[in-house]
Amino acid sequence: MNAIQDTYPDELSHCYGCGRLNPDGLQIKSVWNGNEAIARFTPRPYHTAVPGYVYGGLLASLIDCHGTGTAAAAAYAAAGREPGTAPYLRFLTASLRVNFLKPTPLGPELIIHGRVKEMAGRKVVVEAWIEVDGETTVQGEVVAVQAPDHMLANLLRRD
Repeated sequence: MNAIQDTYPDELSHCYGCGRLNPDGLQIKSVWNGNEAIARFTPRPYHTAVPGYVYGGLLASLIDCHGTGTAAAAAYAAAGREPGTAPYLRFLTASLRVNFLKPTPLGPELIIHGRVKEMAGRKVVVEAWIEVDGETTVQGEVVAVQAPDHMLANLLRRD
């Protein structure tokens, strides 16, 4: 399966966290399986908080971008549409809550989960968590809202 972020049009693919066209970004890839989205990410040595542990800001970014990707994938599924079809369903973070349960070790692959908790109109609430070696180290919640039509129209306008 393709990652939801790979279906975003080029004009909407520059996000630091998930933009496939941002060579300096994290390039998170969230794959929807019908119930949840999964992403995998291996932090680099420079993602350090203190030696041996991942910087909390990175973990929050992973929850954030995976949450909006999960929202987009779920919205396409709920509409019975293929991801990436126009009109585009792109979500922005309205609220982000992150709880750090324990230090996240630097080195192993992180698995980021996202499940829809609530969908109402243009809003999707996603519960997300990060696991390392089967243990949850971070929990979060993303309130994602569909990007306003005028915003997308301005970004997708071809001059």
